[in-house]
Amino acid sequence: MTAPMPEAPVLEPEVDERVEEAGSVDNPWVTIVWDDPVNLMSYVVFVFQKLFGYSKEKANDLMMQVHNEGKAVVSSGSRDEMERDVARLHAAGLWATMQRSE
Repeated sequence: MTAPMPEAPVLEPEVDERVEEAGSVDNPWVTIVWDDPVNLMSYVVFVFQKLFGYSKEKANDLMMQVHNEGKAVVSSGSRDEMERDVARLHAAGLWATMQRSE
């Protein structure tokens, strides 16, 4: 007979991680695209146009912000919407994260 496995201890976070209702007007979420050494600038512009419907000029402005500043906010909305945007950007090969808007 095999002895039962002891349960792993549940670790509590060291910081206060209170989660507010997703999509709160006071604290919307944002999707951030980060600079990377892999993707061509023209490809990043194409992805922004295709995924978000941005004009070529707006997509180019965001791409230049990513290139020059290292990151740019490309969308904002509810947590669920930003999770979808991050997943779509990852599928396109871009490095993206989400966070609460500041």
